[in-house]
Amino acid sequence: MRLHDEIVPFHRSGIRGDEEYVEGDEEEEISSIEAGFLPPHHPCPLQRKLVVVGYALTSKKIKSFLQPKLEGLARNKGILFLAIDQNRPLSDQGPFDIVLHKLTGKEWRQILEDYRRTHPEVTVLDPPDAIQHLHNRQSMLQCVADMNLSNSYGKVDIPRQLVIKKDAASIPDTVTNAGLMLPIVAKPLVADGSAKSHELSIAYDQHSLKKLEPPLVLQEFVNHGGVLFKVYIVGEAIKVVRRFSLPDVCKRELSNIAGVFRFPRVSCAAASADDADLDPGVAELPPQPLLERLAKELRHRLGLRLFNLDIIREHGTRDQFYVIDINYFPGYGKMPEYEHIFTDFLLSLGQSQYKKRSS
Repeated sequence: MRLHDEIVPFHRSGIRGDEEYVEGDEEEEISSIEAGFLPPHHPCPLQRKLVVVGYALTSKKIKSFLQPKLEGLARNKGILFLAIDQNRPLSDQGPFDIVLHKLTGKEWRQILEDYRRTHPEVTVLDPPDAIQHLHNRQSMLQCVADMNLSNSYGKVDIPRQLVIKKDAASIPDTVTNAGLMLPIVAKPLVADGSAKSHELSIAYDQHSLKKLEPPLVLQEFVNHGGVLFKVYIVGEAIKVVRRFSLPDVCKRELSNIAGVFRFPRVSCAAASADDADLDPGVAELPPQPLLERLAKELRHRLGLRLFNLDIIREHGTRDQFYVIDINYFPGYGKMPEYEHIFTDFLLSLGQSQYKKRSS
């Protein structure tokens, strides 16, 4: 249901994304918001506490995430998004209840770590050290492997993999010695959210492995019916969508294919498979209890609340799943109903903070 009474957002920094904000007649209302309450003329109760979310995002992320529908719904629910000015000390801005960020670089990480120490009452989504763990594909999936998750709903594992940091000429022998089977999926070792980090290659024969460019993570290709599941996690909420992926490779085809094939981006939103006429054995979503257990374990082990998993089901099985990638703060704008899920999550964080401060 759409509410009609809205809180007008104000951006202290003067900049919100790529738009300029001109200060004017709103000065009196800003002082009310800075106090943490609604403006006096607002029809809602005066003591309704705003949840103030400072955000530090790239212009691309602002465009995809802070869409008008999200901002409108947030205002109606008492959530205020404020742009963080990276040219001013973070401690001089706010006060914030939550800091939402997705920027890279050592300097920014240090700023956030210092801020977390001096402002323990503010929730930082998410801790920079925890995010850094996902920037390396070797460590990214290790926590999944360590879980050895298996129950009556299925088994979750990772594909067999190895890391190649240099010397492409040695890759064929290294792959053979490790016992990995062709075809081999090659992914950049660094997963920093850049376009390059999303590129992947598939090598179909031993000789072509020399053409790969380290540093890389090499994974055995697992046939999965050409469909993967993107599992979005926002706090305790879970949303799953189907995406088209790479097609299966049979052994007969493998003997006739050679070379390295590069794919700039697999499973993007344009490759949605939710409305496709698929084999039920391929299209069936992973069991919800299995995903809930997996998400809970990963939230604890990773120390993150905003991430997604790329999961595949081994073709020909019903309950063998593999996690092939984990991403921090993914493209939530492509997730159905993300506006409601995300605002509910922010509200729950704000309410829990308010109770702690009041107790």
